[in-house]
Amino acid sequence: MSATTGARTARTVEDTRTGPRFGRGERFAAATSGVWAVLQGVVLSYAVVVLLAVVGVLGVAQGAEGAWTSAFGVATGIWLLGHGIPLAAGAATITLVPVGIGALATFTAYVSVKRSALPTLAAWVGATVGYAVVTAVLTAVTGLGALGVGRVLLGALGGAVVGGLGAALGILVPPDRPAVVAPGGRLDRWVPDVMRLGMQAAAVALALLVAAGGLLTVVWVVAGRATSEDIVGALAPGWVGGVVLAVAQVALLPNLVLWATAWLAGPGFAVGQGTAFAASGTVAGPLPAVPLLGALPGPDWAGSGAVVWGPLLVVGCGVVAGVFAWRRLDPDRVRWADLAWVLAGLVLVAAVVTGLLQWWAGGAVGAGRLSEVGAAPLVVAGVVAGEVGAGAAAALAWAHLGLGDRVRRR
Repeated sequence: MSATTGARTARTVEDTRTGPRFGRGERFAAATSGVWAVLQGVVLSYAVVVLLAVVGVLGVAQGAEGAWTSAFGVATGIWLLGHGIPLAAGAATITLVPVGIGALATFTAYVSVKRSALPTLAAWVGATVGYAVVTAVLTAVTGLGALGVGRVLLGALGGAVVGGLGAALGILVPPDRPAVVAPGGRLDRWVPDVMRLGMQAAAVALALLVAAGGLLTVVWVVAGRATSEDIVGALAPGWVGGVVLAVAQVALLPNLVLWATAWLAGPGFAVGQGTAFAASGTVAGPLPAVPLLGALPGPDWAGSGAVVWGPLLVVGCGVVAGVFAWRRLDPDRVRWADLAWVLAGLVLVAAVVTGLLQWWAGGAVGAGRLSEVGAAPLVVAGVVAGEVGAGAAAALAWAHLGLGDRVRRR
């Protein structure tokens, strides 16, 4: 450590502040730009869902009276379900969110805001509020249902989460550096630079974990393709039904990817009451005739080896995140307190984001046995944050103590 540590006249991490500063007189214009930008994203994602719903409903209805109205009603319900608003299907209520729809809505909001909105806090507030108003209005138009006014409030909350996340990414991601979300100077007033660096490192760790879950899902799908093909053959959906079924599988595939991350971390997930799919063991039961469920891991996937290598892989994601953070620190001026701030930001973001994603990917597919689908958000969030934090702490401590240099010298 340098003797000039006490002075600390320079920054501990690289300065990534970009973007113009806006006065009070321009806040209304910035907020308006956020509203208009996010409305473009709403139209884009809603149009995709409407197109698919029209193909499915009109193909089944064969020009029956009211088919167009039914198609738009189905599209609106599915689009809102992607934002976490329950969908009434007869006597049952579906709360399982197709993450693919929500991810599409988040992406279109991100692209629209990044292209059209001003990079200010006022624009983010305008985009978030505008998106929440749209989802609340659509929720009210489609009927209050059993939840009453609470369903409208839930619609506003779902829109604020999806729209706010997409708008935040569109505003905070620098246009010339799309690799990692780097809020830069816009959070300096409230968040220390080193904690902000930990938040960026958490994004790296979670991206690696989701990528690992995606690769594991591909392996599951390939291993269970025979079962999935048998289910499709038994359903005999036809070409129109086949298109609708394929789209539904794609919309639910991200759910399976997130469940795979819970499987890697250790807690696992459930698809129905009394079931458990975890590396420590599998307890299966009767499942609905959905081809995608043929990819669920069977008892052969569980065992002592999986219990060890799954969490170790999550710890490895934390190690990479720790290296990512250390490479952006000045080793001559960094203190243990700085590393503690890095770990605080990393663990906090990893826990919050993991919990929200697992909550988003779970829910119910009706009453009775399928009222419990997905992972336990709080449990998975705690385990992932602990494993990622342990890996990052080990990497940062190793680098700060110079153990790597000592080994090389020996």
